[in-house]
Amino acid sequence: MRKFDDIDFYMVTYSSISKKGIVSDVKDALDAGCRFIQYREKRKSTREMVKEAQILKNICKNKAVFLVNDRVDVALAVDADGVHLGQDDMPVSFARRLLGDKKIIGLTVHNLEEAVEAERMGADYVGLAPIFKTDTKEDSGDPCGVEVLERIRSKIAIPIVAVGGININNVEEVVRKGADGVVAVSAVLDSDNVYSGIKDFIRVIKEVKLR
Repeated sequence: MRKFDDIDFYMVTYSSISKKGIVSDVKDALDAGCRFIQYREKRKSTREMVKEAQILKNICKNKAVFLVNDRVDVALAVDADGVHLGQDDMPVSFARRLLGDKKIIGLTVHNLEEAVEAERMGADYVGLAPIFKTDTKEDSGDPCGVEVLERIRSKIAIPIVAVGGININNVEEVVRKGADGVVAVSAVLDSDNVYSGIKDFIRVIKEVKLR
């Protein structure tokens, strides 16, 4: 299976806003058909993160690609499928040396120049953020809009995951403009039913891609 075939909905864990805990959220995501899970944690110790990441990796085994946000060391410790890096994190080239050619490396980008550079550096996919205004991350920056997404889609060949302010009402436009997958944190985790929320997103995304 090509790893990016099922990148429709990309789940990012957020322990700070999760209602039932990230283990429950990930299980619901997998049951709903999500095939990309990113473990994101900013508040816990490295020891706690390794323990939690191992649990999630085991849950994702043979079901979904499991990535770790920012922390190459944690990804290495649990033999994750890869990492997702930010612009201020370890450079892609360094992460590649540590992780090897078989692991996935994603990079957050905010504009066309960063996206083109990410592909040149060997990133396997980019996370374009934020598409719309979002309150999930305080330092998310100004929205780039779907117009930038469309321009980036015409310039790079690697997958684009759209992030920031995406909900069930605007996801169709985001996919039509070139996103291969989407991250929707608040729209899913703020609901009382993570499973149904993700199921709805996947249904809409697949419908758009089939047109």
